[in-house]
Amino acid sequence: MSGRLRGLSLIGVAVSAVWPALSVAQLGNNAGTDVLQTPAAAQTGSQVAPGAAVTGTPSAVTPRSEASLAAMKSQSAAVRPRQGQGVATAAAPSNGPQAGVFGPGPGCDLFPAPSSTGTNEPLSYFGPPPSSSNPSLVGPVQLLKSGVVDVQKGTVTLPLYKGYLRNSKTPIWYILTDTSDPDVATELGLNVSAKLKFVGPGVRTANFNSKGELIFNGGTVDFRPNRVLVPGPADNPFPPLVSKAGSVGDRNYSPLVRVVNGGGIIYNASIVATGPDEASIDFPDGNVDYSKVHDEVLAIDPYKQVVTLQLVNGFSFGRPLWYLSLDASTELVAGIESNTYAPLMAKVHTGNDDTFGSGVERIFISTNGVRGCDNPRRQGLAAAFADGHRPNNTFGGIPTLATDYSPLWNGQLYEWTPDSVSKGYVQQLREEFQLLTYVQDGLITGPRASSSAIAFSASTAPRYNVSSSVVWNAGLKRVARRSHPSFCLLVSDDSVVIFEGRAHTPVVLETGFRGFFEQGIPQGLKPPRGKA
Repeated sequence: MSGRLRGLSLIGVAVSAVWPALSVAQLGNNAGTDVLQTPAAAQTGSQVAPGAAVTGTPSAVTPRSEASLAAMKSQSAAVRPRQGQGVATAAAPSNGPQAGVFGPGPGCDLFPAPSSTGTNEPLSYFGPPPSSSNPSLVGPVQLLKSGVVDVQKGTVTLPLYKGYLRNSKTPIWYILTDTSDPDVATELGLNVSAKLKFVGPGVRTANFNSKGELIFNGGTVDFRPNRVLVPGPADNPFPPLVSKAGSVGDRNYSPLVRVVNGGGIIYNASIVATGPDEASIDFPDGNVDYSKVHDEVLAIDPYKQVVTLQLVNGFSFGRPLWYLSLDASTELVAGIESNTYAPLMAKVHTGNDDTFGSGVERIFISTNGVRGCDNPRRQGLAAAFADGHRPNNTFGGIPTLATDYSPLWNGQLYEWTPDSVSKGYVQQLREEFQLLTYVQDGLITGPRASSSAIAFSASTAPRYNVSSSVVWNAGLKRVARRSHPSFCLLVSDDSVVIFEGRAHTPVVLETGFRGFFEQGIPQGLKPPRGKA
C-alpha cells in the first residue's frame, strides 16, 4: 500500500502525538495533524498526568482523578460501534463513524495511566507535567488548539465554516486543521506545516468574497453513497475483497486549498457536509444523516458553527497520539478508513520524504500484526478487520517532536516475516527508527503477494545519511527488481490518498522505499490510475 496518500490531522492531548493521513487533535506531544499527543509518562517516570482532561478553552488541561480515570476505562470498555457501523463482514452498507479511541482492552485503548500509578500518593500531589513549560518535553500537549478535545469520549469539537462553490448557491461546510503559514497557525490555533508549500497540483483554489466567505473554484463531495467493506479470508483479511467509500469527491476535490487573494496560503480544509441550508444538516445531538455528512462526524450544529468528530489512536516516536482521518486519494483506502475519496490528492508527489520539494511525511502500517484488543501488542490492518477497532499506526514526525510534519501521509505497508512470526517476535512498533532497524535486520519486509484479492509487494529498505549512500536490506533487492504497476499512499491531515503509478515503473514511495502492485486484483477493484 506504499505510495498511497491520506490526509490526517493531529490533535494531541494527554498522550504524546493516515492509517490514512489524518487531521489530529493530539494529546501530549504533537504528531501529524494530531489533535492530542501524550508521551508515555508512566514509562519515563516523569511527573506527568497523562489522564489530563481538556476543559474550558481548548488549551486548558487539568488532571483527572484516578477514580474518574477508572470510570472512564470501565465506560469505554462497553463502547462498541453502532449497528451497521465499523468494519463490515459482508457486502452491506456500513455508514457512520468507526470505533473510537477507547476499546475493551490494552490493545485498543492506548490512553496512558496516571503518573501516580504504583505509588502511595494521590495524583494531586504530583507537580505539573514538563510539557506545561516546554511542549517538546513529556506530558500532555494539545496540538490542534482550535478545537475542544473531550478526553472522556475521545472526540474533538472544531469550528465549522461555510463556503460556496463558484457559481453555486449551495453551501459547502468545512473545517480547518493545518496551514502553511506559521502566523495564521498561531492566530487560529491550527497545526503548521512548511511542507504544504510543496503539494503542487494536489490543491484546489479559492478566494474570499466581500463577506469573508471562501468561494471555491472547484471541488465538492457527494455523501450519498453507502460505505461497503468486505475483508478477505479470516486468516488473511487484508487486502479486502471489496472497499467502497461512503463519500466521494469529484475529480477537482482535495482537502487542500490555496486562498489566492489571501496571500496564497494553503489550508487543510476537509469538507464535512453539504446541504441547501443549515436546517438540512443540523444534528447537534447526534443521529446524523450520513447521506449529507461525513462518516466520522458524531454531531454537527451549523447554527452554533461547530462539528464533533471521532478521533483515532496512533504513535509517533514512542508516544501515543490521537488524530483525525477524513480524506484519502483512492477509494480502496477511503473505504477502509471511512474517509472521503479525494481524487485530486493523487496529484501530490510522493516518494521524496524530507527532501527539497517534499509535501509528505511517512506513516507505517502493519498488515499482519498481533490481533485482539486484550493483547497489548495488537497492531495492524488484520487486527482492525478482525475486531473493528483502528490499527494503531506508527507516524513519522509530528509537531513538537520534529520539524518535518505534514498532514499528507505517505503510507508504507510492512509485514512480519514468517521467521519472525514463528519465533514470536511480532510486537507493537511505536517508533519510526525502531521499525527501520527491524527492516535492516530482516524481521519485517514489504507485504508479499497473496493468492486472493489485492496483494501488495513493497520491498522496503531504510536510508541512512552515511556517506550519502542508500542502504538496502539485501533480502529485499530481489523483490525490488520485479516489474508491476505501482501505487502510492499519501496521507495528509483529514485525508488519505492512494494513487497508482505507471505500470512497470518502480516508484520510490518514501526515502528508502519502493512499491509494486502484485497480481491477483479482482476485476473492478483496481484503484483508478493517477499520475505518479
